Amino acid sequence: MSKSVAFHTLGCKLNFAETSTIAKDFDTAGFVTVPYAEKADVYVINTCSVTENADRECRNIVGRALRANPDGFIVVVGCYAQLKPEQIMEMPGVDLVLGATEKFNVTQFLGALEKQQGPAEIHSCEIAEANSFVSSYSAGERTRAFLKVQDGCDYKCTYCTIPLARGISRSDTLENVVKNAKEIAAKGIPEIVLTGVNVGDYGKGEFGNKRHENTFLELVQALDEQVPVDRIRISSIEPNLLRDEIIAFTGTSKKFVPHFHIPLQSGSDEILKKMKRRYMTALYRQRVAAIRKAHPMLE
Repeated sequence: MSKSVAFHTLGCKLNFAETSTIAKDFDTAGFVTVPYAEKADVYVINTCSVTENADRECRNIVGRALRANPDGFIVVVGCYAQLKPEQIMEMPGVDLVLGATEKFNVTQFLGALEKQQGPAEIHSCEIAEANSFVSSYSAGERTRAFLKVQDGCDYKCTYCTIPLARGISRSDTLENVVKNAKEIAAKGIPEIVLTGVNVGDYGKGEFGNKRHENTFLELVQALDEQVPVDRIRISSIEPNLLRDEIIAFTGTSKKFVPHFHIPLQSGSDEILKKMKRRYMTALYRQRVAAIRKAHPMLE
């Protein structure tokens, strides 16, 4: 009889894309996926570290799994698992904690699926070793799919733990992104959302190669030309990386939607400097003005 697995994802669109990749690994291993509220042999929780409630959220989701099946094998992966594995290890009911690289090989760590009598088992590499790219996309929704094109971040913002949770900035190849996008389009999904930790930094290679093989603009142009999909959307992108050329191109595209999610942590240049952000308010205003010019309907 096939074993069953259930998934719960916390956090960003990128996490949802990566959970889909982990799910495919279980499918290949012969597991049947069931809803998280149901009894399963294995529960996989993909965590987030951005919110201050990461610990409480993780405990709540673990508790839901235990109520569904007290004997279920519980695996915790994701950013919170990479940053604070010892905290998760002590949570009642957790059996296995996997870090940034190990999460993509969950089935290799499952063993006999026996509940841990003591603290959970941890497998977590040093974050400097998280330097390879794993392709991912989620296609569980009928209306849109999240396509991972970039991972990690080289920025050292004052408050941010993401580089410690995901490692250096690295990207998928342009050819592989286009291939994955075509696979999504072939499923009949009308919209693709490009996701990453710092999506505008797309182009840096794996293993510390900082030379951009392709720019984000070149990726956008290739997807627009080659992928038969109705809509393509850019997820959150830093204002210093949203080049005027990208904005202008989306203004002429029939596929890229006139939507820009541009973070602004503060309206004060002094605070932005203390945060070590890579833009000031003047640049932000300039980007907004360029968007209005390229997309007059947004006025």
